[in-house]
Formats: sequence, C-alpha cells, structure tokens
Amino acid sequence: MLKAARRVSSYVAGRRYADVESGGLLRDAVERQLEIIGEAARRVSFECREANPQIPRTRIIAQRNVIAHEYGEIKAEWIWPVATERIPEIIPQLEELIPEAPEEA
Repeated sequence: MLKAARRVSSYVAGRRYADVESGGLLRDAVERQLEIIGEAARRVSFECREANPQIPRTRIIAQRNVIAHEYGEIKAEWIWPVATERIPEIIPQLEELIPEAPEEA
C-alpha cells in the first residue's frame, strides 16, 4: 500500500486536475496504483486491521472496486481528491506501520 501510495503522490505532484481529467497515461497510472492500494488493503490480516483502525480500509477497498469494475463510470472528479488529499493523509499512517527497508546494493 505504501509503495503505491507514494507513487500516486509522485505522479500528481505539480499536476492539475485538468491533467487527470484529460485522461491518458497520468490518469491510467493513478487509477492503477489506486487499484493496487485497494487490493493490498483487502489482503491485510485481521490482526493488523484491528490494531490499525485509523486506516480507512473499507473506503480504500470500495474505491478499488469502483475502479476495477465500473470502467465507464470512473470520473476524474472522484480520482483527483483521492490522489491529492486522501493518499497524502494515509502515507504517514502507513509509514508508521512499515519499517524502512534496507537500501539495496
């Protein structure tokens, strides 16, 4: 979840709503990473879910389901606030849960 969330944030950094609204690679990339976040949230263990209720897991999974199954209904006005507001909110929460990986040689 953390890796995909960081990717979303990097993709939208310095971008505008119009960049996502117009479609193309940026929108596709953001939507794909949101799907990955939702799929990862679905696979979180029961113990981890119970210990970390601050992560809005149900909403994350619901967003993933919309992206994955409602192809013609995905609207940029849904994606943009998630990418620019919600994702930056959960990154620090996820960072607290996940230790930094050692740097690869």
